[in-house]
Parts: sequence; structure tokens; C-alpha cells
Amino acid sequence: MFGCLVAGRLVQTDAQQVANDKFIFNLPDYENVNHVVVFMLGTVPFPTGMGGAVYFSFPDPNCGQVWQLLGFITNEKPSAIFKISGLKAGEGGVHPFGVMPAQAPSVAQVGVSVETLDQLAQQTPAAASAVSTLDTFTQFTQKMLESLYNFTSSFAMTQAQMTPNPSEMFIPASSILKWYENFQRRLQQNPYFWKT
Repeated sequence: MFGCLVAGRLVQTDAQQVANDKFIFNLPDYENVNHVVVFMLGTVPFPTGMGGAVYFSFPDPNCGQVWQLLGFITNEKPSAIFKISGLKAGEGGVHPFGVMPAQAPSVAQVGVSVETLDQLAQQTPAAASAVSTLDTFTQFTQKMLESLYNFTSSFAMTQAQMTPNPSEMFIPASSILKWYENFQRRLQQNPYFWKT
């Protein structure tokens, strides 16, 4: 019914069913994983009015397993990507998995709990599990703009500090800042404005 993709290197489609409505994937070497994708295989849909709450559990020898809600999947939203690198061991809350057998120190788990859509709507995922809604192109462009502005600003000097050099052009920092702000505004309005 479910699959789990780990950072583009491991695909699992053989979830361990631990109860009628609970499924577990083991994630070996989770310390080197930034994101996981949980998806429906398309073979069995959720029953009407049901979806799957997706949880992540660190192996924690001090306090047992600690589960953190990542988000959910449904028939209408059959896959989701979650950032797990920002989650912290020992932080967690109420979860439907009960006491699970201890895992090896380098193996974490992703769990899917089949629940009503009403229950899913009332749950709040761990804030650190959210993935940016900006695409990588927009993120890259924003970082590039910031880098250019920061780099050029590091050479800023007052007119009194400037030494006349006829072979070199100088651009006022205010011009770079104005360009940066205009580009950011246009990028927010339409990330693909540059294609026109």
C-alpha cells in the first residue's frame, strides 16, 4: 500500500504491518538522510474518509522511541516529502504506535498510521519537518542575489575614501540595492519572469 524513498538512494515498498492500520519502514543509517518521501503505491487506496499520518522515530536508548508527526498522505495527496535532518531526538508527542521493540542505534523508523481525515486535520506536524515550498531554482536565485549584494557591499567605500582611477568604473551601492530589491519583487510575483 505504501512506499518510502530515502534521499534518492533507497526505495522501500515492503512496509512492516505492525497493526491493522499501522505500517513501519526501517531507515538504516538515518544520520546521513536529509529527506524522505512517503507515497502510496496505487494498488490499494485509502478507504473513503481515511488518510495516513506519517511519523518519524529516532532510536533513543535513554527514553525509548520518540515519534514525531511529519504530516500526512491521502488519496488526493498520495505522496509527500519530509525533511528529517532538522528533527531532534528526544522531542516528540502523542503517537499511535504504542511501545515498539528497540531498534539498533543507527536505524530510525518511518510509520504510517491510517486515520480519519478529521483526525489528520486536527494534528500539527513537527515544524522542522516542513519542506520549503519554493522550488530549487527560486531558492538558488535568491541565494545568488544575496551573495552578489553581499559581495559587492563588502567593497563599499565613501566618496572621500575613493582614489581616482580613470581605468576603473564605480557603481553606487544604492544602484545594486535597487536592482536587488526589484529583482526580488519580480521573482516573488513570477519566478519565471526572466523567460519573457
